[in-house]
Amino acid sequence: MAWIQRPVYRDRQEAGERLAGLLEPLGLERPVVLGAPRGGVAVGFPVARRLGAPLDVVLARKLPAPQEPELGFGAVAEDGTVVVDRELARRLGLGAERVAEIVERVRAELVERGRRYRGARAAVSVAGRTAIVVDDGLGTGVTMEAAVAAARSRGAVRVVAAAPVSSTEAAERLRRVADDFVCPVVDPFFTGVGAYYGEFPQLTDEEVVALLEAAREWEEGAGFAPPGA
Repeated sequence: MAWIQRPVYRDRQEAGERLAGLLEPLGLERPVVLGAPRGGVAVGFPVARRLGAPLDVVLARKLPAPQEPELGFGAVAEDGTVVVDRELARRLGLGAERVAEIVERVRAELVERGRRYRGARAAVSVAGRTAIVVDDGLGTGVTMEAAVAAARSRGAVRVVAAAPVSSTEAAERLRRVADDFVCPVVDPFFTGVGAYYGEFPQLTDEEVVALLEAAREWEEGAGFAPPGA
């Protein structure tokens, strides 16, 4: 099993361009790119430009274990879509009521983040379209799984999960739940997303908003039909 030389990408821009090169030949019909904030939006931006697609956010977060916040026992999306590892929740001593409380708290945080990113604008419609869910890398893949399920619940007819790098565990998970999984680097020795980038700065909410605004201005300038038309 070959060891992957790291870093693989200069930055998220280069990673997105490489990802776009793999997505373009698929001939995806009426695609919408949904970036997972924050890093997935930076990767999704060049993907959206290359494919001539609208760019929006897809909001999902892991459900943190009460005593171990870094440990996620599942994930929830902005629309309320929930993925839970029931066996792990049981081992953590989390009953259905406690799980529901954590889900509701995390979802409320996501709804607030959605307002911050979109302002007064509605989410881009994916009904009847192909949703390309993008993140800058996948560790366990559980949050991406919730995002894929959320895209389906919003009416997407085809959902593509895409990331520049992934662990083997996440790749196996996403291949089961997405219609397509596109990832140039699946590393069985995965240690963390940042290791695959030469430059991996923490993005701010303001930078995410700026990327979404830039994508929207380009769409309008290119004479795109309104999303969902």
